[in-house]
Amino acid sequence: MKVGILLGGNSAEREVSLSSGRAISTACKELGFEVLDLDPRNNIQSLIPDLLAVDVVFNGLHGGDGENGVIPGFLQSLGVRYTGSGNEASAICMDKRVSKGLVHRKAFITPHWISLGIDDSISLVKDIEFPVVVKPNDQGSTIGLTIVHEVAELNDAVGLARQYANIVLIEEFIAGKEITVTVIGDKAFPIVEIVPSHDLYDYECKYTKGMTEYYCPADIEEKLTKAIQDDALIIHKLLGCRHYSRVDFRLDEHGKSWFLEVNTLPGMTETSLVPKAAKAAGLSFPELIQNIINEALKD
Repeated sequence: MKVGILLGGNSAEREVSLSSGRAISTACKELGFEVLDLDPRNNIQSLIPDLLAVDVVFNGLHGGDGENGVIPGFLQSLGVRYTGSGNEASAICMDKRVSKGLVHRKAFITPHWISLGIDDSISLVKDIEFPVVVKPNDQGSTIGLTIVHEVAELNDAVGLARQYANIVLIEEFIAGKEITVTVIGDKAFPIVEIVPSHDLYDYECKYTKGMTEYYCPADIEEKLTKAIQDDALIIHKLLGCRHYSRVDFRLDEHGKSWFLEVNTLPGMTETSLVPKAAKAAGLSFPELIQNIINEALKD
């Protein structure tokens, strides 16, 4: 089988995608596949002959058009089989306001939030308790994200977030454990608890080995673990995701899990969370990649 791997791209998460893509490429070679690495940094249309020549495309892009639905939609228009969610679910999950709103309507709890458009003043930020998380509405890897403890810090945080997106999300910070659930197919994997060396699980902590401790399975009571996993699977399906995703929560001191967001193309680097969850479930990294490809081949 011939597998094309999309990696790199031109988003702010290019370097992370390159790391993920190289790891996926190595795993595919170990699995005995013929591999073609494809970087749509300049123009994905130039890759059409290669995309049409493979049996399946593994979408290893992060952020930007790779994750917001544009490239999945393009692959779909070509009739190319590919891993990950379709264009509509990708767009919904990339837009944090929309995904939070849809999940909240189904009675899941999510931190209270306010969004600011490109011309909106921070004077519109009312009726929200500090500290808050300020972040671009459509970025990943905590790019442009700040925890703000008082109003005086808000302007700078919004300015930083606006360097990466026209819409800024301001969300109440929920104290407690940072946890995440991997979903592959119809199965929720062991919960990962994330304990960064900084107050914030930021870009440096995410991608620098040794700067974060991970506990998988997380030290959470069995009944609550099952409830959170069930919620993750429901949310994955509710938002129309397919093949695999990673659903992020905060778990407060009262045992309430607060939905944050869904990552439709989670990282596959050495420090990434999905491989950790798969390992706890007994899957090697190549087996993880094989399982995701198998899901795509069902379509």
